[in-house]
Amino acid sequence: MLEYLLTILLIIVSIFYIIKSFRRKSHTKKSRPIRSFGKWIPISFQAPLPIPYPNWSIEKTCPLLYRPFKYGPDYFITMGIRRLDWNDWIELDNEWKVYHKEKLSRLSTDRASDLCKTAPEAYDGALETMELLSQYLVHRYPSLFQYEFNDNEKQIRIKATGEIYSIKSDDPLKYASLLIQDDLAIMIEGSDGQYYLKAGSITIPGFWRLRDKLNMPLAQIHISGDVPKFQEKLQHSMERYFQRMSPEHPVIRHNYFIQTDGELAWSNSIGSEDTFGIGWQNAKPNPPIEKIHFRSERQTLRRLPRSGAILFTIRPYFIPIVEIVKETGVPGRLASAIRSWPDDVARYKGKVAYEDVLLKYLDEQHEQQCKNGIEADNSKSYPY
Repeated sequence: MLEYLLTILLIIVSIFYIIKSFRRKSHTKKSRPIRSFGKWIPISFQAPLPIPYPNWSIEKTCPLLYRPFKYGPDYFITMGIRRLDWNDWIELDNEWKVYHKEKLSRLSTDRASDLCKTAPEAYDGALETMELLSQYLVHRYPSLFQYEFNDNEKQIRIKATGEIYSIKSDDPLKYASLLIQDDLAIMIEGSDGQYYLKAGSITIPGFWRLRDKLNMPLAQIHISGDVPKFQEKLQHSMERYFQRMSPEHPVIRHNYFIQTDGELAWSNSIGSEDTFGIGWQNAKPNPPIEKIHFRSERQTLRRLPRSGAILFTIRPYFIPIVEIVKETGVPGRLASAIRSWPDDVARYKGKVAYEDVLLKYLDEQHEQQCKNGIEADNSKSYPY
């Protein structure tokens, strides 16, 4: 009798959850109407306002120590995305003035038209970017930004420099990128369901140029850049992810490179920014260790609710190798990660240009740490 009653109870519970699941799916379908590719239906979603960054200082707040590499022997190729806390959308630190000065300088030259472009179909996404970014910054970093109004025109003021930019302008992405240490890129969905790079303010990219990628679909951007295993392992999942991405769920990812010069904006070691043929084939092998730098990127992706554009923020972190090896466990871990790269990843990251000098130096620094009794700190999770 007891077994019979338990069976009946399990059936009732199962029916309850089936009905609940059906209602949830029905509600989702009602709130998100089916749409045709290339035709976005604006959503009234508003991201929560961030809390002020605790004790943030343009002089004293140091860059976070992102070290997105792991011990070998395996190297996995994935999208590498994780959920992003709305409070942490944009990170600023005491290098803000350096980045700002570099951006202003480059956008004041004849090269500016190659660094910042917005196609007509991406203008609303660019304007929405400026609106959302300004709103975020005045709440997250109130000691650096504030709103101002001039003849009812809404503007944002940078307190450290006195610069004032209109929220609504002919080139909103340019001014949006001058507020932060990130570059910005906007992808727009086409009628074929693919996402195309239609706008960007790419002023400090290091290794790629906006003019080479503008108007390309997502897949071609990666294929033309020889991204390892993109077609085999990433293309299908990435394209589906973009199509399904919702405004409520921003994501974050990290990557890293080795650079054989000390130029934040453009790595001349791979060729001049103004020439046709750029690539690691131009790099002079085995430069002095003092010239080799560790470059990592913190990228965020979010769907903009009004325009439907997908916005990338791309924040580079740049530090000399001779500085990064002072950190506990880093020399051995970085050397192990580099040795784990398969051949196609090694080519993509230009390993042949620096491996002899860099690996020898990392091994020496790792050995020295071991002799000094310094043990690797494995308590920190990726990407630290």
